[in-house]
Order: sequence, then C-alpha cells, then structure tokens
Amino acid sequence: MITPIGPLTNLETNREVEYMTAKEESEENVIYVGNKPPMSYVLAVVTQFNSGSSEVIIKARGRAISRAVDAAEITRNRFASDAKVKEIRIGTEAITNEEGRTSNVSSIEIVLAK
Repeated sequence: MITPIGPLTNLETNREVEYMTAKEESEENVIYVGNKPPMSYVLAVVTQFNSGSSEVIIKARGRAISRAVDAAEITRNRFASDAKVKEIRIGTEAITNEEGRTSNVSSIEIVLAK
C-alpha cells in the first residue's frame, strides 16, 4: 500500500474507516453454522428476516455443510415459504493447524432472499 504524504493521509484513513464500517454492516445478516442442531440456525435465519433483512447468508465449512443445507431447506419449506435460494457459492479454504500443516476444507455460502 502506498502511504500518502500530507493532507491525503486523513482522507485515506477515512476511506479505510468507511470500508470497515460497510463490511461490519454486511456481516449482520450472516449466519455461521457450527455444531448446534439445524433448528437453531433456522431460528437465526427467521429472526434476521423478521428484523427486516431482505437477504441472509448461511456460511459453513467441513462437516457443518450438511447442517447449513438442512437449515436453508427447513427455513424455505416450513417457515419462510417466500424465501428463495438466490445464490450458492462453494469453495475450498486452506486451514493451517498448530503443527503448521495445511489442510483443505470445503466451504459453502447459501444466500436466501425474500
């Protein structure tokens, strides 16, 4: 990154602050799926929709992927019949463990929209 000299420094800092604020706001509608039962995540998704979000992103990695798919389908079929799957993104993330070894872990993002 090029560091500006003089009055541009404040301008550059403000841009970074605006970027971080926008990123934090977009994280509000993200549900991270872990080891809880799928209904816990369904409740979180329905709560997001009821609070006014038009989109909710369900994210999961590894063994939690099936739980994320279950949560999305239960939400769509039982609780928010007007919710549609807008987009599904799949990928692989490289995770480094304590010993320094790298392993690949599958990931998924399911975007539900009303």
